[in-house]
Amino acid sequence: MNAKTKAGEKVKAKRKRKPITPRSKIKNALRRLWLYSRERNEALKLAGRCCAACGVKASVAKGREQKLEVHHKEGIGIWEKVTDLIYAELLTSQEKLQVLCPECHKKIHVELEEQQMTNYKKAVHKDGA
Repeated sequence: MNAKTKAGEKVKAKRKRKPITPRSKIKNALRRLWLYSRERNEALKLAGRCCAACGVKASVAKGREQKLEVHHKEGIGIWEKVTDLIYAELLTSQEKLQVLCPECHKKIHVELEEQQMTNYKKAVHKDGA
């Protein structure tokens, strides 16, 4: 996209970014979370950093690099559901967001936690009565 200035010079016009985070960005963030997770690292450690199928060992030696991947045996068939949940709860519409200073934000969360605890105690007391 090109726009002209008053002097007639061509200048690139700035594109406006869409206010919605793309699904691909969410999936990449989840993938990074998995790649650096303690669970993945523990699986590698328990396997002795060796392939369970052929026994090849992970290596970073120059000329003999060998990477390993950790496979989910049951698969991850809920990527779309997870992404939808992230949009619904975290990357929500502006009407559901409020900008606060850290002190006010903490105060609101403390009040919400107290309210949830009170509701929980009432439910337990009601079931136990």
